[in-house]
Amino acid sequence: MKLSPNLFKIERSAAVKMTKPFIKPIITPEEAAGKVREGTTVMLGGFNYGGVPYTIIDALHDQGTGKIRVICVDASHCNPKVPGPVGVARLIVNRQVSSMVISHMGLNAAAQEMFAKGEIDIELNPMGTLVERIRTGGAGLGGFLTPTGVDTAYEKNRQTVELDGRKFILERPLRADIAFIRAYKADEAGNLIYYGTGRNFNPVMATAADMVVAEVDEVVPIGEIDPNNVVTPGIFIDALVLKGGNSYAART
Repeated sequence: MKLSPNLFKIERSAAVKMTKPFIKPIITPEEAAGKVREGTTVMLGGFNYGGVPYTIIDALHDQGTGKIRVICVDASHCNPKVPGPVGVARLIVNRQVSSMVISHMGLNAAAQEMFAKGEIDIELNPMGTLVERIRTGGAGLGGFLTPTGVDTAYEKNRQTVELDGRKFILERPLRADIAFIRAYKADEAGNLIYYGTGRNFNPVMATAADMVVAEVDEVVPIGEIDPNNVVTPGIFIDALVLKGGNSYAART
């Protein structure tokens, strides 16, 4: 089975829309998961164990919505070294995911097996390329040129451009209908700060989706977060979810 370079080139589905109020509503994980329909493109923040919106993913798993198209950095963990599927791996094992754009699936044996059998479409991108595609989508740009992957199998079926005697791959931007991200703390206006490596890919994903829901440890009054420390301005955020009791959420 060939890796497709254009999994997310088709028109994105019409997810349930929300306006972006100044004071952000605090919704339940189930309400957040309810924004996802079949065919919705969803960005999921995090890398490995850190910065993952576990509470929302659990609700999405329980909801059972299928044919979800996922953009995230990795396929998380599903192997004999962990007691059960972790994070997005729960959705994969539950066969809710139809396609993914990711950078890594080496720790998810189930995803590897499903891909080998043609049961899921997976596009693998170099990690720097993936995050830049998301950043480009958030910035409203038409794409970017990179030498990464030139003259390798990755180049196949991708458009190339020559400039000043060098060959580059033209990478197209990525956007999603909904992004579920994980932050440490929010104020009532949705301004976010992150903790440690939980910052990873969450801030850039917050800029590249029509709807953004942030899972946070706590929501504080406006003014309690120093504006100089804000990483993601509230203008990008639609709603907030308080993290739940998932064992992974509790320690990240």
